[in-house]
Amino acid sequence: MVARSAAAPPTPWSKSLTTPQIDKTAYVHSFSNIIGDVYVGEKVLIAPGTSIRADEGSPFHIGNGTNVQDGVVVHGLERGRVVGDDSNLYSVWIGDNASITHMALIHGPAYVGNDCFIGFRSTVFNARVGQGSIVMMHVLIQDVEIPPGKYVASGSVITNQQQADRLPDVQAGDVKFATHVLGINDALRSGYHCADNLSCIASVRDEMTRAYESSGSSSHTRLSADVVQQVRQLLAQNFRIGTEHADVRRFQSASWTSCAPIQATRESEVFAALEACLAEHSKDYVRLIGIDPGAKRRVFESIIQRPNGRTGDQTQTSSASYASHTNRSGSNAGSGNNGSQGAGLSQDAIVQVRQWLAQGYQIGSEHADKRRFQTSSWQSCGAINSQREGDILAALEQCLAEHSGEYVRLIGVDKQAKRRVGELIVQRPGMASSPSSYQASSSQGQGGYAAPSAGLGADVVAQVRQLLAQGHQVGMEHADKRRFQTSSWQTCGAVDSRREADVLGALERCIAEHNGEYVRLIGVDTQAKRRVVEMIIQRPGGAGASQAGATTSNGDRSSSASAGPAYSSYTPAPPGLSQEAVEQVRRALAQGYQISTEYADERRFKTSSWQTGGVIQAKRESEVLAALSAVISEHSRAYVRLVGTDTDSKRRVLETMLQRPSK
Repeated sequence: MVARSAAAPPTPWSKSLTTPQIDKTAYVHSFSNIIGDVYVGEKVLIAPGTSIRADEGSPFHIGNGTNVQDGVVVHGLERGRVVGDDSNLYSVWIGDNASITHMALIHGPAYVGNDCFIGFRSTVFNARVGQGSIVMMHVLIQDVEIPPGKYVASGSVITNQQQADRLPDVQAGDVKFATHVLGINDALRSGYHCADNLSCIASVRDEMTRAYESSGSSSHTRLSADVVQQVRQLLAQNFRIGTEHADVRRFQSASWTSCAPIQATRESEVFAALEACLAEHSKDYVRLIGIDPGAKRRVFESIIQRPNGRTGDQTQTSSASYASHTNRSGSNAGSGNNGSQGAGLSQDAIVQVRQWLAQGYQIGSEHADKRRFQTSSWQSCGAINSQREGDILAALEQCLAEHSGEYVRLIGVDKQAKRRVGELIVQRPGMASSPSSYQASSSQGQGGYAAPSAGLGADVVAQVRQLLAQGHQVGMEHADKRRFQTSSWQTCGAVDSRREADVLGALERCIAEHNGEYVRLIGVDTQAKRRVVEMIIQRPGGAGASQAGATTSNGDRSSSASAGPAYSSYTPAPPGLSQEAVEQVRRALAQGYQISTEYADERRFKTSSWQTGGVIQAKRESEVLAALSAVISEHSRAYVRLVGTDTDSKRRVLETMLQRPSK
């Protein structure tokens, strides 16, 4: 490897002449520069055109398995330090398995945690980006701390902590994308090392095939796509992977034996260890385990092999440790006490159990007949003291079987805070006993609220949950047609409770009391004393889903008329505006930006000589959308664009084309 690396030049603040420390397994392209006190860990890729200069601020740390792509600049100020994961001070810390993509700027003091993704041309300065966060393209992150596992959309400007705290969580698809990029660059690193050595090309190709395969079905011959995806998700969350095996006798007594410990954290090595365990114990049960090394507890168990059958079929039917809920005939021989309970719990319920267990919550269940359900007088099915997923799901199945003609709900409990964190109805009387029969409607309060029976759209329920999860207050307003035209809304009364069931119940009461009027949902940030969401959930005369532009929560348009008033789960776009523009306005208002418009005829458009349409002083979504629609109507033959301005920093953060003149 020929790399441009040199000691930092002598300066008044640094006279140590420290040179970079680069692990022999890392690859640093010869067209890159690394200067000063920089540590480059194992299996790191430093791509062409990268500049990593610890000549002012220092030291720098680049963790194992990280890729720093073309044109990235890493630099730091003389003053200002961050605390690295080893508790020492650094000008720049970049953790393990991070992707710093093309043209990004990491300027110290800056911290980028393990498994982070920093998108093209994004900037991180005087900030911390928590573990597992994904930052997309053209983003500015400055003077804030991004909590772990957050998603920052392209073009975002995050410059105050309030914005950072409200960022959405990373989704499974985002993790898959980041893992994809990591696998590609790891393969490139191996390929660069062997570019001039023909004898190792074959072995590198084999490693590439093992390390990166989108579905996992062709490279991991003994592992199903579901298992491959689950391993990737566990590794992305920094959990360790383990395996256990048991013959039929030991399986019946739950006497599992551990396979060889898997110390590796790299995907290809973990898959190889899993396949070795499967091959060694081909006639036994084998299960996958996810381990939280910090809390020293299991967070996941999944049977990935059963004896007397093809491994591929069996692993596909065992996406959880409670694999028998989807057993096919003959596939659950010797499966213990779960073998006959395949029709009880829905996949949504199993996923919810798994999520609560991963967060350290305790699981319980309650039942109620129709009379008790109406008065919210639920009765406990008995405490579930175990934290093992299989035991909990078996106890839930037993509760369902004992109370087959009643309502049954799942409960998540935070033992430390001594409060409920969620409720999920998993069985209703009169329904067929199959997973598809149960509506996965969360009921966060005593009332056992279920969206399908109440008429509120799933998007409305989801919006309420999101607002409550962010600590916002929820309210409602109504207006008849005359008041709606003048934006003279009247309140339905404040909802003091933060329990989901109470809020949704209040929404339904407001809708029932004002059946022939407009009703809208409001989210209020009580600390900033401003609205963050406005959503129209009922319109007068909306007897059918087609009129309101919404469906019932179970997705059945044909039943919307009989379910009561049709509720629109989004604010319909006014004339001239697309739904995407409405969403853009909503996000801009939620972040406190000022909205204005600009327009240009064909000649001015070609020279970028836009004329201002004026600032929209209104802060309410409906009024802003009405003003935008008026501007579009006034300049119907011109280009019109929406402009979002950050009044604190006095700069534009958003430009969106609203109208183009027809040719």
